[in-house]
Amino acid sequence: MAKPVHQPREDAEFDFILRMSAVPVLAYFTGTWPKAIEPCRAMDLVVGDIADEYTGRLTAVRTDITRCPAATRRYGITGAPSYVLLKEGEAVAHGTGSLTIAEVRGVLDGHL
Repeated sequence: MAKPVHQPREDAEFDFILRMSAVPVLAYFTGTWPKAIEPCRAMDLVVGDIADEYTGRLTAVRTDITRCPAATRRYGITGAPSYVLLKEGEAVAHGTGSLTIAEVRGVLDGHL
């Protein structure tokens, strides 16, 4: 993978990544409870490919709901996987559930 997917260990690190990013941020939220594991793994693959494809135009951040509870609350995340597309710190798109790469491209292309 040419461009890594950032994985903050806590809210402060998540916020730092947002502040330092000069491009929009695709934050996707994952969970470790049994019903979330497989859909989150599927999103890991999709977002990894998106991070490669949109190198230089997007920062991808894999956010564990339990490690970043303030970010989870801030963006109204209620399930996993979920995503929020942030431009200049503001949410411009969001959703819940596994998406295909084509669906993620559709969201991104509408906002980048």
